[in-house]
Amino acid sequence: MTRRTLKAVLLAAILLASLPAVAQEAVRTDYLTLAQGALPVSWSTTGPKQPGGDIALKVIDGNPGGFSMIGRAAADTVTEFVFELPALTTFDRLAVPEIHETPSPSQTFSRLVEVYGTAEAADGEYTLIARGELSTHEKRGLTTDLEIVASPAVRWVKLRLVGGIALLSDLMFFEFSELIGNGHQEPVPLSDSFDGIWKGRGVLIELTQDGPTVTGCYGSGGLLSGTVSGNVLRARGEDPTSGVETLFVLLVDGQGAIDGVASTNGAPFRLYAGDVAPAGTTTKCTEIPAPALGCGSVIHGIGFDFDEATLRPDADPILAQLYAGLSGDPAARIRIEGHTSSEGSSAYNLDLSGRRARSVVDDLVRRGIAAERIEAVGVGEVRPIASNDDEAGRVLNRRVEVRCADDPGG
Repeated sequence: MTRRTLKAVLLAAILLASLPAVAQEAVRTDYLTLAQGALPVSWSTTGPKQPGGDIALKVIDGNPGGFSMIGRAAADTVTEFVFELPALTTFDRLAVPEIHETPSPSQTFSRLVEVYGTAEAADGEYTLIARGELSTHEKRGLTTDLEIVASPAVRWVKLRLVGGIALLSDLMFFEFSELIGNGHQEPVPLSDSFDGIWKGRGVLIELTQDGPTVTGCYGSGGLLSGTVSGNVLRARGEDPTSGVETLFVLLVDGQGAIDGVASTNGAPFRLYAGDVAPAGTTTKCTEIPAPALGCGSVIHGIGFDFDEATLRPDADPILAQLYAGLSGDPAARIRIEGHTSSEGSSAYNLDLSGRRARSVVDDLVRRGIAAERIEAVGVGEVRPIASNDDEAGRVLNRRVEVRCADDPGG
């Protein structure tokens, strides 16, 4: 073997060895986020002032930035949050990101973390799942994994936080960031709760649901449309006067209240919550279009297996409704675009988005759309509709768009 041949063989071996690393670039689903259907059930502290529901939502809002939970509390203060998951979930990883101290003698990050779970009920008997003692990260972008001590399938998760890392005063403000939970979750039944009117501070929204699709009216007359996957509605709205866009990730809790986050005009996502509106409440839209899918739709609820292009069974209601809308449309050409969030390399995301778009096309052809009318295009991460800095934005960026044209070259 010549030196040149040997060099080529070694180069090929290096390239081949790098391929599995690319295939592993997909980021695992964080099931302890609002965007994946988790909701706070209760919250309490031994401190002098109880945290509010907005604090509980911040623990699972998908934004790893730190926040203050309780103030002027003793060193041994215990704070607990209970979250309900939409289906049985088994965790093999629990972690806390961005552990940083605020430069203040009266503020500190939580120190002792314990995570419990139960499959019985929110007030059932809990089993310790994971624990850890936190220390401050040396730089941004780091995450501390907790020690997993058991892996039962659970529907409710209790987060218990005790004390702080740097106790410089007798009474402290205690901070936290986010609880990350990776593992496996059973399929989530399609919710039919997105129908009605809700009202809260700065919130007035009316929704109409038909299977997996939802339309609605919000604020001063903005119209929205979106799709439901499991118990989560992901939607886009636009004010008809100003053209300003608002993006929503919403859930309806066990008491019928609506909880979630919204981003207007590209601003960071903020909590968006309201109770069922009193009888007789009206919104500012005279007419809300009927929910439908077809040409021009932006669809967030088509589920795929993790890191794969295989359609999950829970995607069937959306695909059936999309087929019904497209089969009755006279457009000559249909283009199914796959879009991703930005985790992983751009090349990886482009390939994955193309394969997923092809799976949707194959399903629609199987249902009866003529193959010569429809094509699949992978777009990858290059056209986000929301920030990729938190999970709410990332789930909105993972979408399928349907574009139609009478011109075969359109």
